Amino acid sequence: MLAKDLKPGVVFKYNDAPHILESVTVQSPSARGGNTLYKFRARNLVTKQKSDLVCKGTDQLEDADFQKRDVTLMYTDAEAVHLLDAVDYNQYSIALADVENEMKYVCEGLEGLIALVYNGECVGVQVPATVELTISQTDPGVKGNSATGRTKPATLETGCQIQVPEYLKEGERIKVDTRTHEFLGRA
Repeated sequence: MLAKDLKPGVVFKYNDAPHILESVTVQSPSARGGNTLYKFRARNLVTKQKSDLVCKGTDQLEDADFQKRDVTLMYTDAEAVHLLDAVDYNQYSIALADVENEMKYVCEGLEGLIALVYNGECVGVQVPATVELTISQTDPGVKGNSATGRTKPATLETGCQIQVPEYLKEGERIKVDTRTHEFLGRA
């Protein structure tokens, strides 16, 4: 795959280990004929160490050799998240600290949850690009503010906090983009 096509959440092979891309920064050239540079922050899925790498847009990166398995959330305890494979009913566990960003959007009954399995061990979790969650706490809206573009903080049922338009109330279901952590619309 080309470096310019990588997006956060993509898994690729770097230094003979699978890495998940966490952030991308694009640096455009200031001189004529210069190459656009892509600065990546990635996390090794096996050792959990972070790596920074810089590539040109035309550089090739290898696909990682791992399996994507459809899973459902069984339960979460203080140290780990426990998942159940939807096909062969294998159980996977992964440290809660390794997937804390993804778990902000995982609630009971979430469909589309994927476990990344490398050498028979769960090394990561991918959540769907959009999820539907319920607003559990937010300030009440003021009458007449529905036409403005102002936002207010809201806490969702999973404990995640995002900015939502002022007209939304507690108990409403909304769509959230898990990649950008932004409100998309009502569900």
